[in-house]
Order: sequence, then structure tokens, then C-alpha cells
Amino acid sequence: MRPVPNPIAAVLFDLDGTLVDSAPDLALAAERMRAARGLPPLPLDRYRPHASAGARGMLDIAFGITPDAPVYEAMKQEFLASYAQGLLDTTHCFDGVDLLLAALHRHSLPWGIVTNKVDRFTTPLVAGFPQLAAAGTVISGDTTPHAKPHPEPLLEAARRLAVVPAACLYIGDDERDIVAGREAGMYTVAARYGYLGVEGRVDHWGADAHIDSPADLLKLLGLP
Repeated sequence: MRPVPNPIAAVLFDLDGTLVDSAPDLALAAERMRAARGLPPLPLDRYRPHASAGARGMLDIAFGITPDAPVYEAMKQEFLASYAQGLLDTTHCFDGVDLLLAALHRHSLPWGIVTNKVDRFTTPLVAGFPQLAAAGTVISGDTTPHAKPHPEPLLEAARRLAVVPAACLYIGDDERDIVAGREAGMYTVAARYGYLGVEGRVDHWGADAHIDSPADLLKLLGLP
């Protein structure tokens, strides 16, 4: 583990799988599509590792279709419309997130959100949780011309918080989060409690540190 830069000027978070557990609502959106086609339900455990991939991941599990399929775009739009119906139905913050964010506020440490979720969904989701609405900046997947693993969304977050990237910590639960953070010159933390993708080989991502719960980040930062 590489030592945390001292001082840290800001903490940036991925959203799905890092701050909030949205896998159930993403899965339900795909399940509504399956039900409409007379297909039997699939368990949440099938969907969960793919939740960070959004529509692409859910459609792969639900129907076995990939972005190169001729029907993919139409299915994607149907999925997004289904997800919009219930994006706050069961989504909740991970245990310990409230205490973590309260501690950052108590220590006057700025924080923000950088997600690949497009603003159409990011804005109402963040607004649905008062503790998340206190973010100093929120960068969605369509805020800049690029999405993660490109570093630009993270660099834009640093600019909006008026901090240098090298003094930022970025935490996420997908390899692309670590790649983006590393390319942005930030200290990267892998959230092992998140979705982690299909293989979940977190130790191979090249993160500077790993945590098993949101509370572990406070220990990493040395905050009481």
C-alpha cells in the first residue's frame, strides 16, 4: 500500500457500488423487461457483479445481448425507461457511508462524486439522499466529453473543487475507477465491498489501497 498523500485536499467517490447499493433497482429494471416477455425471474446474485456496467451489464445477464447486437440500442432504451420508473425504490447507501460523510464534513474535507451514470439518473438519485446532496461537486458520465476510464471526469471534479489532482483520493469498485484515478494522478482506493465486476480481481487493478467497508476509509485517512 502506498502512503496516503499528506494532506489530502479532497475525497472523490464513485457512486454505484461505492456510495450506494443500486444493484437491486438495476436488476428490477431488467426483470420487468423479462416479465413482459414471459421469461422466468433471475436471482439478484446473477445481476449484482455486473451492476457497475449499467444497462450493458444488466442486458447481458437478462438477455445475453451485447452492444454489437442489432437490437441492443432499442433494448438499452427500454431498459433505461424501465430503470427510470424505480431508481429510488430499493437503492440505499451502504452501511457506514453516513458516518463517513459526516466525518468528512466535520473535518472540513471537501468531497465529490464522479460516476459514469448519466445526469438524467445521477441528479434524481443524489437528490434522493440528503447526505449525498451535500457533495461539493457531482460529475456524471455525460458531464465531460469522456467517461471513465478516461481521467477527464476526475480532473474536472478537481477543477470544480479548486484542488490539485495529486492531492485528491478517488475510491471506486470497478477497475475503470482505478485506471481513471491513476491516469488523473490521484491516490486510488478500491472498494472491495462493491460490485467488482465479473472476475473481481481487485488485487490486479493497481490501486494504492483497498478497503472492505466505508468505515475503513476513515482509518486510511487517519480521521477519528
